[in-house]
Amino acid sequence: MTTQIPVFKPAVGDEEWQALRECFETGWIGLGPKTGEFEKAFGEYIGSPYVVGLNSATSALDLAFKILNIESGEVITTSLTFVSTNHAILYNDCTPVFADVQPDTLTIDPDDVRRKITPRTRAIMAVHYAGHPAEMDALTTLAREHNLALIEDCAHAAGSQYRGQSAGLIGDVGCFSFHAVKNIAMGEGGALVVRTQEQYERAMRLRWCGINRSTWERAKGRSYAWQYDVQELGYKYHLSDLSAAIGLVQLRKAEQHRLARERIWQVYNQAFADLPVVPLAVHDDVKTTYLFYVIRAEQRDNLMAALAEQGIGTSVHYYPNHLFEVYRPYTTSLPETERAGDSIITLPCYPTLTDEQQAHIIAAVRTFYGK
Repeated sequence: MTTQIPVFKPAVGDEEWQALRECFETGWIGLGPKTGEFEKAFGEYIGSPYVVGLNSATSALDLAFKILNIESGEVITTSLTFVSTNHAILYNDCTPVFADVQPDTLTIDPDDVRRKITPRTRAIMAVHYAGHPAEMDALTTLAREHNLALIEDCAHAAGSQYRGQSAGLIGDVGCFSFHAVKNIAMGEGGALVVRTQEQYERAMRLRWCGINRSTWERAKGRSYAWQYDVQELGYKYHLSDLSAAIGLVQLRKAEQHRLARERIWQVYNQAFADLPVVPLAVHDDVKTTYLFYVIRAEQRDNLMAALAEQGIGTSVHYYPNHLFEVYRPYTTSLPETERAGDSIITLPCYPTLTDEQQAHIIAAVRTFYGK
């Protein structure tokens, strides 16, 4: 049966179309004024003046290593994440050391992180899974005790908070995603949030091939507009005005989208309370984006097939990275991660999911379990 209810669907409309039209009319569709506007607006949203707009969270993760001067050694990370998290470790000639996850939130387990710290450890990678922040107090303590960098992978967490602090502002750097399935959906896009003016200025150069003056900055000058310097080897990682224009609209809707996802979570949780499924926990001291609705389910693969027959899209977030061929050299014992990998399923949860669509999904899940 054709999928009628996709697992993901970006919530975009006429306002986003009009924002793109403005870019086309001005002629600025690359790195230009809208990128700067979005960086400022997103900085105000999370509470930081040091936002660097990028083309993806993957680029943000890579630049995080450059900004923190991590060029070798071990990085303790989670296997239950999108591969970009751990690809960034390999990009920078470091060794991923996988720690297990906590069973209720599927975020990295600080106790296992502590066990895996060695004299070669340089950093800890904290992934805020499905928007729920990792246990940042414990991870921050470990990082300080052992003089380690703490990188926040906030790809799911634009708008999340941990004990009143914005995700991305607790560790040494924060890496955000604005991919099409995220709470702020720009098609493609990301941001690196740093802590100092010096880091900010360097990141701004690195994202644009090491060039010290952007095209937009040079276009505003009357003389020597063509001149710039290249101070170090950089990358083609910058955000575009097209994505930024969409992002400015999406940013105004971010809390509305978060609340819509929260309502969907609550309806699911109530409907599944008597079934052999376990939803992710939400701790009292956090604010989450509710980005993915993930459950641990008995007969997971059969359930996914049954839902597909009913036109309902599902997915798995994620297949444990240490089981991929490229990460097999770093495989270790991760019992909780592997149990999760065998049982988790992501159900549709996005702001435009209708009550009727959600009722259809719930009925299909309940029917599968004989309820």
